[in-house]
Amino acid sequence: MTTPDDRPIRLLVVDDSAYNRRNIADVFADQPQVEIVGKAADGEEALKLVTLLKPDAITLDLEMPRMDGFTFLRILMAKAPTPVIVVSSYAQRENVFKALELGALDFVPKPDRLGPDSTEVREEILKKVLLVRSLRPSFVPTSLARRATSGAFTPEGQPAGFDFALQPTEYKAPKWVVAIASSTGGPSALLQLFACFPATTAAAFVVAQHMPDKFTRTFAERLDRRGPVRTVEASDGDLLNPASGYVCPGRKCMELSQKGLELRLRVGPAGPGDRYVPSANRLFKSVAAVGPRCVGVILTGMGDDGVEGGRTIRDAGGIVIAESQETAVVNGMPGAAVRAGITSDVLPLPAIGDYLARL
Repeated sequence: MTTPDDRPIRLLVVDDSAYNRRNIADVFADQPQVEIVGKAADGEEALKLVTLLKPDAITLDLEMPRMDGFTFLRILMAKAPTPVIVVSSYAQRENVFKALELGALDFVPKPDRLGPDSTEVREEILKKVLLVRSLRPSFVPTSLARRATSGAFTPEGQPAGFDFALQPTEYKAPKWVVAIASSTGGPSALLQLFACFPATTAAAFVVAQHMPDKFTRTFAERLDRRGPVRTVEASDGDLLNPASGYVCPGRKCMELSQKGLELRLRVGPAGPGDRYVPSANRLFKSVAAVGPRCVGVILTGMGDDGVEGGRTIRDAGGIVIAESQETAVVNGMPGAAVRAGITSDVLPLPAIGDYLARL
């Protein structure tokens, strides 16, 4: 969904706290690009206003009386799909990813009480809402429940039908190292990809997803439950194993180091040259050390993170895949890679999943 450039984004604010509704609305008080068309105190009221006002975007709290944010999302995505930015507290990390699976576009973590002095949070809310202009023209938020290839799961939350083998005691380096870069729209895209990977894959997957630091561990746990590839939040010194995934912690950067046959991860603070944190460029450049065994994947997101590193991968004989505009929620990062001429292929998200599953 996009809005014409000559009119503001019509925004609906949904939060059970009148204080928070007022403060979120105040974020846009001097922003002519955004018009607050309505405020709702719960999901029921919000659904009525969606029908009446037809907003271009919605900010949503999750914990509300009468009808909570999850029920609202399910009904909204079935009847009137609209870009939703979840504004939720740090304490609701698991709930945030559940909302993303139900079709929310992105999220902004907020303190328990959002006030006029919460400058960083207010700027983040503004930035995420303005992203609505950058969405692909055919963007329709969809639930991961409808995108999943199979609905069968074990009681432990793992997809049914997989045979989970014991980890070998002797170290064996992965045949392929797949580095994935993503930003806005990335969590849902990654959840979809990780559901495609088989337990028998010879690849290791390292992820640089632009995300706040207190959310990456919960997100890694979510990815771990999507399929048989064991996925964790990366720690400094982690040994890279086949059929494993590693998510860079928020506010840090991750690199691959090689010593003999061993492949390990280095995790540390961002440097002065890192424009994005976590930095896909830094990760990609380090992964290029394995030469033709590396694959760089650039998914949805604003900006151009991954382009410099992708060029290094290509020059080392590796493969660079960009998500096509057909499925990228925001075509900034993959579009920049295509324009730079560094891509080996440009594929829609399901085809990327199929390609990586065959490695």
